[in-house]
This record gives sequence, C-alpha cells and structure tokens, in this order.
Amino acid sequence: MSPEESIEMNVGGLTLDPATKSPIVVLRDAGNTVNLPIWIGLLEATAIATELEGIEMARPMTHDLLRDMIGELGGRVERVEINDLRDNTYYARIHIRTSGGPRVIDSRPSDAISLALRVKSPIFVARKVLQASESAVRIAEGESKPADPDLQNVSREKWSEILEKMSPDDFKYKM
Repeated sequence: MSPEESIEMNVGGLTLDPATKSPIVVLRDAGNTVNLPIWIGLLEATAIATELEGIEMARPMTHDLLRDMIGELGGRVERVEINDLRDNTYYARIHIRTSGGPRVIDSRPSDAISLALRVKSPIFVARKVLQASESAVRIAEGESKPADPDLQNVSREKWSEILEKMSPDDFKYKM
C-alpha cells in the first residue's frame, strides 16, 4: 500500500462502548484530525492496554511470543496495515521482512495493533477503509450523503457523538 493510499495512525487510546461495554481501540492520525474506532475483544484490549501502560507480565503473552518468535527467526515487522473493511469486518496485514524476502501475513486488526505496539512498527490505515468507515458512520446516523474523501472535516466532538450512538455491530470484525 503506497503512502497515497494510506494514512499512518497511532493508538489514541482504548475506551468502552457506552451501551454494551465492549472495548474499542481508537486509531488517530498524527494531526489528531482523523479517528478510526474499531470494536475489539476483551482479551485483545487487555493485550493492547498492558503494552500501552508498560506492564510487564511474569510470562510472555501471545503477542510477546509472536514478537519473540519473529525476532528469533531473523524477521522484523516493518509495518502493519488495516487494509480492508468488508461486511462490517476489518482486515489487517502484518508486513514482515525476513532473510528470504518480505512476507505479508493476514491478521485481525487488534492482533496486528498489539504486535505493532510491541515492536514499535508503524500502523497504516487504507484511505478506502477510512472512507468506508465514514460512510458506515453516516449510514448509522441516518444520513445519505457520501463520505468526505479526505476525512478532515470530522471533529473530535463529532467522533465522540458518533461513538455514543453506534453499536458494536456497526463496526465489529469477526473473531
């Protein structure tokens, strides 16, 4: 995915859906003008939270094991990307550089994000995913206008309002 096709984002934080108490990871761009909420499972939220908080576990957790295995096998995570949104399911890829060349591994976004945090690799989101997500948000709000292609007009306050109105079924991904 080229830089024109994606936006680099960071984990802006974790929150809970006010209605269902399901965890949501919020990705934000560097300028804090684009936000992407992704509903995730409790275990995945815990894995992300422990890394964000710098909590060291007594034994390696799953994402620590993945990081260690990739490193021991001579690989390096170059980046992760949230690359698609189909049927309200987000898709991600982990890009790994190995001695045998580049490899791309299919992943759930929450696992890719958790691994990216552990190896300090960048997280990219495809513009088409942001546009599809914005379209879905507007449909959930009962609006019929198309998504703003650059997504620069969505304020933090608007995202808060949108998140409060949405249900997990609006943006969940299959486990």
